[in-house]
Amino acid sequence: MATAQICVLFVLLSMSLAEEVKLKYKPATKPVRLFTEEELQRYDGSEEGQPIYMAIKGVVFDVSKGKEFYGKDAPYNALVGKDSTRAVAKMSLNPADLTSDTAGLTEEQLESLDSIFEGTYKAKYPIVGYTATRLLNEDGSPNEDFKPEDQPNFPVKDEF
Repeated sequence: MATAQICVLFVLLSMSLAEEVKLKYKPATKPVRLFTEEELQRYDGSEEGQPIYMAIKGVVFDVSKGKEFYGKDAPYNALVGKDSTRAVAKMSLNPADLTSDTAGLTEEQLESLDSIFEGTYKAKYPIVGYTATRLLNEDGSPNEDFKPEDQPNFPVKDEF
């Protein structure tokens, strides 16, 4: 009798723990893809009905639901259709900052970048792909040395 009670208790406990351990992220509804710079430029908000994409840290987000911010003639339209990592880190719309290059950024800017990347973009917008420059060499061949976990200032293990 005691063994049966222990088994029932074990099953109930296992079921309740399984509920708590469920994954807390929403799986992608579409497969993600690899974008070249030219492909990403097509999604700059200039065409009505076309999605609006923006990359940060090599991760491409669909920011279409923020059309009032990122659409044609919107205040942050300069950021879309490209990897705007540096501009987001510096909170800048300067054309020279509209790049993925993070060389020379201060520790404060890198922390700001991580905060905005996690707290705004990853929290609000679906990931639709990655930039080719993040994963490929200039000749288009796979970058065998690329390991997301080894990228400086980019904790990306949860993105792949």
